Order: sequence, then C-alpha cells, then structure tokens
Amino acid sequence: MEKVLVTSALIYANGKVHVGHLAGAYLPADIYTRYLRLRGVDVIHISGTDEHGVPITLAAEKAGVSPGEYVDRYYQIIKETFDRLGILFDHFSRTSRPLHHKLAQDFFLKLYEKGFIEKKKTCQFYCPSCKRFLPDRYVEGECPYCGYEEARGDQCERCGRWLEPELLKNPRCKVCGSAPHLRETEHFYFMLNKFQQRLEEWIDKNTHWKENVRNSARGWLKEGLRPRAITRDLSWGVPVPLDGYENKVLYVWFDAPIGYISATIEWAREKGDENLWKEYWKDENTKLIHFIGKDNIVFHTIFWPAMLMGYGDFILPYDVPANDFLNLEGEKISTSRNWAVWGDEFVEEFHPDYLRFYLTLILPEDRDGDYRWDELQERVNQELVNSYGNFVNRTLSFIKKYMGGRIPEPGTFTADDQEAMEKMKEYAENAGKEIEKFSFRKALRTFLEASLLANRYFDYQAPWRLRKENPERCKTVLNVCANMVYDLALMSSPFIPFSSRRVEEMLGVKFERWEGVGRRNLKGGETLGEVRVLYSKIEDERIKIQKEKLGKEEGMVKIEDIEKLGLKIGKIEKVERIEGADKLYKLLVDLGNEKRTLVAGLRPYYSEEELEGKLIVVVTRLEPARIRGVESQGMLLAAESDGTVAILVPEKNVKPGAKVK
Repeated sequence: MEKVLVTSALIYANGKVHVGHLAGAYLPADIYTRYLRLRGVDVIHISGTDEHGVPITLAAEKAGVSPGEYVDRYYQIIKETFDRLGILFDHFSRTSRPLHHKLAQDFFLKLYEKGFIEKKKTCQFYCPSCKRFLPDRYVEGECPYCGYEEARGDQCERCGRWLEPELLKNPRCKVCGSAPHLRETEHFYFMLNKFQQRLEEWIDKNTHWKENVRNSARGWLKEGLRPRAITRDLSWGVPVPLDGYENKVLYVWFDAPIGYISATIEWAREKGDENLWKEYWKDENTKLIHFIGKDNIVFHTIFWPAMLMGYGDFILPYDVPANDFLNLEGEKISTSRNWAVWGDEFVEEFHPDYLRFYLTLILPEDRDGDYRWDELQERVNQELVNSYGNFVNRTLSFIKKYMGGRIPEPGTFTADDQEAMEKMKEYAENAGKEIEKFSFRKALRTFLEASLLANRYFDYQAPWRLRKENPERCKTVLNVCANMVYDLALMSSPFIPFSSRRVEEMLGVKFERWEGVGRRNLKGGETLGEVRVLYSKIEDERIKIQKEKLGKEEGMVKIEDIEKLGLKIGKIEKVERIEGADKLYKLLVDLGNEKRTLVAGLRPYYSEEELEGKLIVVVTRLEPARIRGVESQGMLLAAESDGTVAILVPEKNVKPGAKVK
C-alpha cells in the first residue's frame, strides 16, 4: 500500500502564527492530508517548531530571557493556534529536543566521514565590546546594492539580495552598535558542489513539480553550487560533535530539515513501534511531500536533497509544492509593524472556518496573493453564508419542521433528481483531481459550484409548494436535498472541517470516504440531531475594528492623557460564558451610577466563581465594540507575565464608580 509523508515547514519559534504562514505551508498541507485520508490513503502529517538560529538568540536577549525559555513560550502559543484553526498534525515536534540533537549530530558525522563536510579558515566579524564572533544576523549595515541602511548580514530586506556580512558598508554590531572588525576563525562547510550533477539529473526527472519550483532550483544549479558554511559561533543550537569545537553549533539551515525525520521517529515511538518511521523514510513506495513557502525552495530542492543523497538510506522528496507570498491590504506582512493578521486573534473574533475558507480562495499558488478584510467579509457572507450555509439551514430546518425531524424516504426519482445527484458526484471527482494537483483554489471553487447547484435544485423544486400540492414528491425532493447536504459537507470537509463536523452532528452521521459523494448515503428514516444555523454574517463594525488594528503599536502615553481613559472602579455582578469562544467571558459590571457589559478573555485564568463580586479597574471612555455578537462597553485592566494574566484589583474599601487618578 502506498504511503504518503506530508511535512509542513518547521515554523520559526520567535513569534505567533499569522495568515502568511497559514497560506504558505500549513493550510494547504492540512487540506491535502485530510483529503487523502478520506480517500483511504496511508498518510501522516509531520511538522514542528524550528528553535535554533540567530533570530532566536537575538529575540531572547532583547526579552531578557534564555533562548530555551523564549522558545518554550512560543511553542505553546503556536501549537495552540494551529489546534484552534484545525491544522492537524500526526506529530508536532521541536528541534530543541534531545532526539533531534542526536540525529542532527549523526547526520553531521556521517557526512563528515564521507568527505562531504570540510573545515575552512575564514574571516568573520568580531565585536570587541561583546567579546564574541558575530553570526551574520548579528551584523547590520548599509546594503551595497540599494543603500538600505539597516540591511542584515545575510540578506537585505529592501531589495531581497543575499549578502555576506563583509559586503555591508559601515557594519555595526546589532547588539551594542559598536563597529566590529574581521578576525580569522574556522568553520565547517557542506560541499554542495560535489552534488551538482546528481541534483541536476534528479530535478530534470521531476517534471510534475510546479514550474516556479523547478525554475528556482535550476537557477541555483545554473550559477554553480559552492560549499556552504554549516556552523556558527553560538551557544544555542546543536553542538558540533567534535572535540575542540564546543563553542560552535550547527547552522539552522542544516539542522532544521533533519527535524522532519526526528519528528517522525518520535511519532513512531508514541505509536509503540520503534521502527515504524522507516516505512515513511526508507521505503521507495512512500511519497515525501514538503509544503513550504517560496523562500524555502532552495533549501528543500538543493540543500536538503543533497544532505539526503550524501547520507544515503533515505528517500528523496517526491514533490515540493511551494506557494508564493501573501500580502496584507496591498502591503508586505510585517510583524515588527504589527501589519499582520494573527491566527490566535482571528479565532477569538470569528469562526475559524471563515479564515480557512477565505485563505483557500486566495492561496498564492502561482503568484503573490493579497488578504483584504473587506474581501473576506464579502466572500464569506456571499459564498459561504448565503450559498452553502443557507442551503444547509433551509433544507434541515424544513425537514425538522414539516417531516418530524426525520429524513423522508423517497419515492420515484425523476430525471432532474438523478441529474442533480450525478452532478454532485462529478463535482467531487473534479475537486479531488484539483486537490491532487495542489490546486486548492480550483477545488474549493468546484465545491462552491456544487453549492449553487444545490440551491438551484431547491428553488426549482420548491418543496414549500410540493408539501401542499404533492406530499409524496416533496418527500423525494427533501431526500435528495438532504443527500446533497451530506455531499457538500463531505466535499468541503478538508477546507472547512469545523462546519462539516457541525453538519455531521445535525445529520447524525459520520463521513467515511470521499467516493461516497453522490451515492445517496441517506436512505430515509434517519433522525436529525439539533438543527442550528451554520453561520452568521460578518458585520461591518467587526471588519472596521480589525482594519483599525493594523499597524498600531503601543506607544508612550502622556500623564495628562490618563484622565481621558475614564478609569473607574467597577464590581463584577454576573459572569457568563460566550458560546464558541474558548477564552471569553461576558461580564455585567456595576459602576456606581450605571451598569455595563464587558467582554474579557479571562476564561483560561479565572473561574466564574472567582470573578463574581471582584472589584476591577474599568476603562470607560471607549467606543463600544461588538465581540462574538456581544457589545463590549469598556475594558478592564489586567497584567500579563510569562503567559499568566492577573486582574488589577483595588482595595476592598473602594466603592464602585470611584474614579482612578
């Protein structure tokens, strides 16, 4: 039986998950894996966090914590966000784990023993103030090509050119700002040039790859491969396993992809089969598919395959379906400017399937895409809510109301009925073919065409009229409609799994196989579960709030501006949970001369009993904001430290309504 090993790029553990990450590697991989499972394919999805490298050490120094503490925090945040967005992994690992370190060192030693790694003396910038050699990203300066004054030692963010630190004009240490000087040191180099011919022959055979991926790889080969440094002077990372090099670690580009293997080994051990991982990494019948963004193409089509070739024993990637970049409102996503849409914040405000649906429609499969809040609202409301959601709701509500909540048994199917069911089957087959080609946008559009067909059938057959004029025909039509609800939910389950699960509950069934679409799975007589509205429309005000967040950074506040916040003491009188929001409470707060409703993300930190009767500090001069359908008329003050949130509590003898000065 053919096996498929799907990997998503190891996400860097120095920040939260944003829509650019999701559109590049994680959502496409999840859709593909879910689809293959519905086809009965033996597939596993492996990923994790990339926790080494200079950006981690820089961020940790800035935050005043150790690199280990820093990545621990972001691993949890990233994993939780993926869970809440329905991005499923068979195993989600970390490159800081001992097993990974051991395997990365094994790779190094094997390649070193075979002559594919060599030592070279080189000159590297040394900071006399910090008293250490500076890895490339510890050096900043003026780009020699475009003049950008804050170019990094490895790449210029403005013009995109790859750099070496010594090419920078007016170089300076990123940590202390001092001018570094070049000093001789020794590093290990992976001899990529020794794999030039083998890589050329291998890439020429991969005619099924995306054209942009093949062209990018060929471009590197055309320039000629050169030895590339694989060690850095850092204390955080995988130590070089040779005596005398205790202060050097493996460069992150070398150790990170090995994480795919170490994560699979961990997965196998959790399954209780120590050797199970070998079936996915050493069996020529297994297809290895790497989902990545285009900035990782060279690593997954040149460097990583060369490492696998040099080590031996492992299969090579079958496909590398890289996506281009996703912009935001016409501009490049910038986490430093908060020009981003964060996954964890999105699911606090909206249904997770709204994001999955919209991102799939705009996936940058062959060119850069653009996320726009207004477009998300329009496409969700029109294509998801008004089309698919509306068909599900009116079909099941009709059956619930007029058929006693039981799917009616059909009479004789007409040509129109047969055509509708055959068409659904055809749509599923076409959508499947597109998914297999990694054309997820086209696959989702095919589902939307099927949704339109279902609505046209419902309108044309008019069951509300048949119920009075021809009750038996009405039962047949409703049976066909119920089966189309089943078909649409099954067909859409790789894209919008939360919605599909809700439909399963309403139908009282469990989806089994993709091939079931169009085969009339509901024979009649099945009892519906609780029928609820599948979606609600996104209101203008909610989109306005999200757009206003973009690019806003916390700044300094003048003392005289404090009074403008209208800080007052409030007493929490009532606490309610908000349906569908894991972190949110609805609070009724007494402010002395009035009572207000606040929405606060305190569920992970306080129980309802702990909050009731508690005195809090409330920001009263804020425009009301609608959050998850509840109007929040202010904000309470709280503090956050190391992932824990604590409410600011005034003295007990202060009365509600008292001003805070």
